Amino acid sequence: MTTDGAEPARTLLPVAAAWARRGAPEFSGGHRVRLLQGGDELFPAMCSAIAGARHEVWLATYIFHDDAAGESIAQALRDAGRRGVRVQVVVDGFGSKATMARLRQWLPEPDVELSVFRPVDRWWSLLQPGQLRRLHQKLCAIDRDIGFVGGINIIDDRLDLRHGLSDAPRLDFAIEVRGPIAEQVALTARAVWTRAALGADWRDEVVSLARSAQPVARARRVLQRLRMVPRPQVEPPVGPLQPVVAAFVVRDNLRQRRSIERAYIEAVLRAGERVDLVTPYFYPGRLFRRALTRAAERGVRVRLLLQGKIDYRFAALAAHVLYDELRSRGIEIYEYMPAFLHAKVALVDGQWATVGSSNIDPLSLLLNLEANVIVQDAQFSRELSQRFDAAVAASREVTDTSRGGGWRPVVLRGFVAWCANWFLRMAGINSRY
Repeated sequence: MTTDGAEPARTLLPVAAAWARRGAPEFSGGHRVRLLQGGDELFPAMCSAIAGARHEVWLATYIFHDDAAGESIAQALRDAGRRGVRVQVVVDGFGSKATMARLRQWLPEPDVELSVFRPVDRWWSLLQPGQLRRLHQKLCAIDRDIGFVGGINIIDDRLDLRHGLSDAPRLDFAIEVRGPIAEQVALTARAVWTRAALGADWRDEVVSLARSAQPVARARRVLQRLRMVPRPQVEPPVGPLQPVVAAFVVRDNLRQRRSIERAYIEAVLRAGERVDLVTPYFYPGRLFRRALTRAAERGVRVRLLLQGKIDYRFAALAAHVLYDELRSRGIEIYEYMPAFLHAKVALVDGQWATVGSSNIDPLSLLLNLEANVIVQDAQFSRELSQRFDAAVAASREVTDTSRGGGWRPVVLRGFVAWCANWFLRMAGINSRY
């Protein structure tokens, strides 16, 4: 086994050469980070930070549910708006479709400016290619000094929208970060809010402006909100920032289309001892699979923690058809059993860790808007590793993936690949996954 990265770089040169440097993570020091597990830890921290806001709050989320957890966040946002803080919220039009009417009651103007990313007015609108690209980020930024990034939607940990209430909270994580990244979080949430407020199609906006005075007034209001404002002059946080090195990585449909996938693969390529990966939806592309299998073949311990309690059957099937290939290369697979799994985190060699919204599947890696934080810090990695080991201890290891042999496994894998390819073509993705 090597720990200096020379052997992986040599044996995986064809894989590494496939990736351009555009959109590579930009690391900087001077951060203080805190790992938060589940909404039970995240929501009180967010409410406290929002209560202390003096200038602005930006929030972007896929699901903003109308339960007690959602109401507590809405109350904090509304209170901030009423004391003069600029509060901007953007939610996904599909993920929050069922609660949109309640959200408009909870987040009234002018206290809160609510915007909807790609509204879904009719079910057949989802057949449009652009509608398959959803806002999946979970971001909150306060005064550009505090940022929250992770995989946790605004919904109670014990509530699943498809399966109802459960006794145990789902496994999920977020990170609170103070330092330079917080401003990047704010700018990203602001960009998504802007896009949602103006509409995805600028041509339609221009046509509507020409047809009536009401759209003109709306456009003027939006442009007024989007006026360029200087960075708020705020006091620095109490106490010095720790020299934690971190990077904020987003996946969009402009210049950073494969930035998160690239960050994962490059970290795996450099792995010398261990790779621990947690995701509920696992169907990586060929380069990602090759990086994982070759890491295991050169002696790196590779562990995957996936769903044991299934929420979407097809998503589970997509992961299961890869089990034989992965286990035959020495990769360990565990299925989390105590509750639903929603975490999207990874650890490499005790020095590299990521927490965010991106799954390891075509939706997250090629279509949705996603955001992760990458932390290069031994102490943070140790804490996340302890949480990972505790989750693995409560999981079952996959030791038998036999499906009776013959043609059935081949047909199932081919069927999943065909479905994934068809879906990506519908969404306008023509490159090989």
